[in-house]
Amino acid sequence: MKPIIEKIVLNNKPHMFFSLLVAVLLSCSCPVRSQEPDAPSPQPNAVPQPTVLIPGDRQSASLPPAPAAITLQDAIERARKINITFQSAATDAAVAGQDRYQAAAGMLPSATFNNQAIYTQVRGPQANPIFIANNGAHEYVSQADIHEVFDLAALSNFRKLAAAAAVARARRDVAARGLVVTVVQNYYAVAAAQRKLETAQRNASEGDQFFKTTQALEQGGEVAHSDVIKAELQVQERHRQLQEAQLGLLNARLNLAVLIFKDFNDNYDIVDDLHTPVPLPRLEEVEQRATHDNPDLRVATESLNVARRDVSTARAGYFPSLTADYFYCIDAPRFATRINGVSTLGSAVSGGILFPIWNWGITQSKVRQAGYRRNLAQLQLSLAQRTLRSEIRSVYAEAETALNELAGLQRAAELSAESLRLITLRYKDGESTVLEVVDAQTTYAQANTAYQDGAVRYRVALANLQTLTGVLTTP
Repeated sequence: MKPIIEKIVLNNKPHMFFSLLVAVLLSCSCPVRSQEPDAPSPQPNAVPQPTVLIPGDRQSASLPPAPAAITLQDAIERARKINITFQSAATDAAVAGQDRYQAAAGMLPSATFNNQAIYTQVRGPQANPIFIANNGAHEYVSQADIHEVFDLAALSNFRKLAAAAAVARARRDVAARGLVVTVVQNYYAVAAAQRKLETAQRNASEGDQFFKTTQALEQGGEVAHSDVIKAELQVQERHRQLQEAQLGLLNARLNLAVLIFKDFNDNYDIVDDLHTPVPLPRLEEVEQRATHDNPDLRVATESLNVARRDVSTARAGYFPSLTADYFYCIDAPRFATRINGVSTLGSAVSGGILFPIWNWGITQSKVRQAGYRRNLAQLQLSLAQRTLRSEIRSVYAEAETALNELAGLQRAAELSAESLRLITLRYKDGESTVLEVVDAQTTYAQANTAYQDGAVRYRVALANLQTLTGVLTTP
């Protein structure tokens, strides 16, 4: 380059010199693609920068939708719409209601319209029909019939189906309350798993920091290499627990998603009120509500009513039944309302009574059969009453114990966190051993896990009380 520049200058061509100089400067300022340095590799545990979405930007249209915020009540309502067990019980209740309606309608008069034509072979000059039961060679019947049956068995059957419909409704309530317990358990399992994951992340971070601390102290000659080994083992354990916590949260979210979404969807967030204080109702209030609104007790009571109606229905076989019919229109040799100027319209009323005389003891056998079922239903009702009293005491004691333990578990979690902080500081000052630090870390992880599990236990205990009282205690 230098000889060329000198040659240009010597040839007295300064404008060409300046042009060449500008070209050289421009070529030096332009980057060469092949000489670009490689982009820095992403650092682990780097905090991702938030993405700014600009209205109308193409990139924002491809992002997934924001997760839906699900409350506990939303989860229960969603689960009721798609849960097979509850929907099956609700369908049975609806079918039983229609059976009751049909039995009630069956006791009311029915109306039909009959159209009939009878052609009979005749003989003799007077054209008498061969079949003497027929009225003529040609007979046309077009009549409306109002029919009614008075039967004690039909009335008893209606009462039986009404009781069966009440049983189906009570079983639907049992399924609904059982579903609430399932949803509550899975809902707060997600909340607890989220908090356990946060604790595991914090433990893993503190384990990493402690490992670095031991390495620094070893380089300064303040601790032995065994401390570094123990700290490294603890780091591996904490990261394993972090992975287990991530897996636990994933499974908890999937279990809840199956319960509440018709089309599988795991893009949701729950409203975490796991540690919101919830009062425990008084035992007297629980007993009063359970006595009046317990679905299991109603199932047993209405099942006894069904058995009693079975006995009444069987006994109705001993009594006669009445029938009544009212006919109106024509029954004539021609299909016409007037023949030779005479009206063929008319009406008729018929009635009958049927007395049961002998059926080889079938009615008596049905009465005995229904009596056996009634006696069994009475025993089941007595058992349901005793079981209810036992469950009230047991479930209430479970909820009371979980509530009493929850305060202690919370205090233990707070104390373990403070103990870990102090022991770590003492270790840095050489006043505690690595085993004390590791023990404090383990105690902190166990205390927090127990605290989250205790909160879930109390919530599930409240949901079990709801199965007895029908009222879900919420914040």
